[in-house]
Amino acid sequence: MPPFPTIPLLHAAYAAGLDPRAVVAEAYRRLAAVDDPGIFLALVPEAEAQADAAALPRFDPQAMPLWGVPFAVKDNIDVAGLPTTAACPDFAYTPEETATAVTRLRAAGAILIGKTNLDQFATGLVGLRTPYPAPRNAIDPRYVPGGSSSGSAVAVAHGIVAFALGTDTAGSGRVPAALNNVVGLKPSLGSVSSRGMLPACRTLDTLSVFAGTVADADAAFRVMLGPDGADPWSRGLPVAATPAGLPPGLRLGVPDAAGLRFEGDALSEAAFAATRADLEVLAGAAAAIDFAPMFAVAALLYDGPWVAERYAAIRPVLETRPGILHPTTRAVIGAADRFSAADAFVGLYSLAELRRSADAVWDRVDVLAVPTYPRPQTRAALEADPIGPNSELGTYTNFVNLLDWCALAVPGRPRTDGLPAGITLLAPRGSDGLLAALGARLHAAAGGRIGTGTMPVPGVEPGPARALPGEIELAVVGAHLSGLPLNRELAERGARYLRTVTTRPDYRLYALPGEPPQRPGLLRVASGGGAIETEVWALPPAAFGTFVAGIPAPLGIGTLRLADGTAPKGFLVEAAGVAGAVDITQFGGWRGYMAGRAAA
Repeated sequence: MPPFPTIPLLHAAYAAGLDPRAVVAEAYRRLAAVDDPGIFLALVPEAEAQADAAALPRFDPQAMPLWGVPFAVKDNIDVAGLPTTAACPDFAYTPEETATAVTRLRAAGAILIGKTNLDQFATGLVGLRTPYPAPRNAIDPRYVPGGSSSGSAVAVAHGIVAFALGTDTAGSGRVPAALNNVVGLKPSLGSVSSRGMLPACRTLDTLSVFAGTVADADAAFRVMLGPDGADPWSRGLPVAATPAGLPPGLRLGVPDAAGLRFEGDALSEAAFAATRADLEVLAGAAAAIDFAPMFAVAALLYDGPWVAERYAAIRPVLETRPGILHPTTRAVIGAADRFSAADAFVGLYSLAELRRSADAVWDRVDVLAVPTYPRPQTRAALEADPIGPNSELGTYTNFVNLLDWCALAVPGRPRTDGLPAGITLLAPRGSDGLLAALGARLHAAAGGRIGTGTMPVPGVEPGPARALPGEIELAVVGAHLSGLPLNRELAERGARYLRTVTTRPDYRLYALPGEPPQRPGLLRVASGGGAIETEVWALPPAAFGTFVAGIPAPLGIGTLRLADGTAPKGFLVEAAGVAGAVDITQFGGWRGYMAGRAAA
């Protein structure tokens, strides 16, 4: 049997005749071999999982993209017939319904193995706040496994399952991933239904995905993606499919010197610098960004009234049976009694002001790269101080959900002592596909292994640079190009970058007169034209319609003829519209023109 966790390897073995029941047996064998009683709080009986495998229809990964893939879920996510404990045995109940996301995964062919351990009520980033035996860090048991989704990250790191669900409110889907050398995907809020998930902070929670590779995490996310009419927090966000490649002109940002915090740990600092170098090879030099607004937002999560939202989630327990809680959990959530209803509104007002400052960063960059945490923490440090090291681990995670950004934690270059060191990519909501495209390439560039195993991280296969069924191709030539001021109009509509290609030499390009941002005009001519650089993007039909509706005269949408033989829709200008315009055809495209202006 080939090793997993990677879904393509597993599916290749199935195509060659592997029985999924053998994969199920291997998952339980690996669990026994790891001998860590803290990973799972409830297991599906092996015979039942074998029956699920035997009941799968004929192998068809197109119809069932997770066919025969073993997975686990965090034990604050409901599965009918299995207890939900949230790591609080006296709170436990057995749900009659399965969470929407889990139902979708099973419908896609995934096979559930069990439910994993966590920091009690998903409150913590260390993985030790549980009355059960805590999972051991898969790389070095002297260190914490990370939380709150500890068991899910460790299960993936050991290759017991190909992917696992966690939850993420303040970094619970990212910190354990980095500490165990796996990928942690925190989707855009509301893009995945949270119905059937026991909330921590209802307005901030999202299900998350742990996997050995970015592609596997993205595959599970795409199956769960989509609105749920029964979930009031679900949103029909335009989340584009992962682009075929990295858009040219991608703008990167990293914290400035004051925003890089490693608490004196030179090994973590050096590992981040090495991974940053890989990132800049992929996408160009990164701009230094002031992180003061982000850190101010992060302070609101536990030092502000949002801790009261955690109180609300388990209010009956706190008010009638507080003794059943883990002491640290009780101390953290019990602090909510410091805040009044008026404080909650003050916190909302503060967040609105800070969000405006923080979101201004997207005028300068498309993706931010941060350390996933300043430095790893030992179990001994947490035994001495249950609060301080936990708070430090959230330095670069606590603000993300409050700001409604998406995130992807990726293993980078390891520390020289062998411990993993992660980097997290951040982007505005709906940009999950862009993060996956960049994250997969960054993970491969680090040259590491998956989890605790010996399998190298696979390289990135070039994806199809054509629209998928149900998408419309749109060629842009001006301020809508990657990294330019109007590109966000595409991103906000869920557009997906496909390719960069020139037109046939049948066009002339003009800089039109008018207010900034200056606009180009592409005019098809019978003779004397040139080849003009374009970017081709894919949009859903509804998004294409709203985009076209906003195009001002003298511009319009027509059919362009490109050098690769395709004919997407694209911007064209009326012949009368070039009166008073500057002919810039000689620059070969808008970027060339802008560079020429800057040089002049």
